[in-house]
Amino acid sequence: MRKAFIQLHIAVFLAGFTAILGKLIGLNEGLLVWYRLLITVLMLWLLLYFKKSLQVLALKDIIEIFAVGSIVAVHWVTFYGSVKYGTASIAVVCISAAGFFTSFFEPLLFKRKIVLTDILLSLVSIAGIFIIFDFHPQYKVGIIFGIISAMGVSLFPIFNKKLLLRFSPATLTLYEMGGGLLALTFIIPFYLLFYPAYYYIPTASDWGWLLILAGICTVLCFDLQLNALKKISPFTSNIAYNMEPVYGIILAFIVFKENKLLDIHFYLGLALILLSVVLQTARVWLANRGNNPSNSAIKS
Repeated sequence: MRKAFIQLHIAVFLAGFTAILGKLIGLNEGLLVWYRLLITVLMLWLLLYFKKSLQVLALKDIIEIFAVGSIVAVHWVTFYGSVKYGTASIAVVCISAAGFFTSFFEPLLFKRKIVLTDILLSLVSIAGIFIIFDFHPQYKVGIIFGIISAMGVSLFPIFNKKLLLRFSPATLTLYEMGGGLLALTFIIPFYLLFYPAYYYIPTASDWGWLLILAGICTVLCFDLQLNALKKISPFTSNIAYNMEPVYGIILAFIVFKENKLLDIHFYLGLALILLSVVLQTARVWLANRGNNPSNSAIKS
């Protein structure tokens, strides 16, 4: 269990860094994600090919995994839309709404009873986002993109929880990225009609940041997250991802000086989000205290 939590929080830190890279890359958010997926698929395919662990799946399994990959692609496009139409800080804060959506989606999809405590803790985060939204109307489009992104990120670990019982993390990541790339290839021409791009081919600096984004913040990050999900519940995973704003905001303040763009209401909203993270972490810790490692893995 401890190893899973460490893997998860390293993944969370890397996820927080992606907002910074999204700001550094000048491409339109749709094209940015398309190139990210393309590079990721090529990297993973080469890695698995030379390790002789490349698996060919049945068509039924491919379609199922591709569907989850499509959700990832939509999540990324809306996330980087939030970065570009808002700020990196706003984008990572909005991701904390994932816990709210998961508290409904997970019981619905797994046919479980809705846990009132999960909803109440998530509402604390939602209250924080509402305060930021209400006092920063200039970032309205960015915040709306961020909320849609949070819906996508809440669904991803729920579906992957089942898929990880049948496929290895590396294989699952490769096919999901492939599915996302295929879906976005069809979607991007229509997306660009509403959100036009200034240019279509990455610059030299874009390519450098894209390689970091794909190699470290995608391939490595996904592998860590999927391995952690074998022992950690989707809701706990999404609550842990509420720490993403902390890492992302600190980096945004250092790199882009975004602290000069935000007022006291932003920090009040952020404080509520952090409160929900602390309360949920304490609840999970208390629930698992006294259990042996095997039981903890099953219950969490």
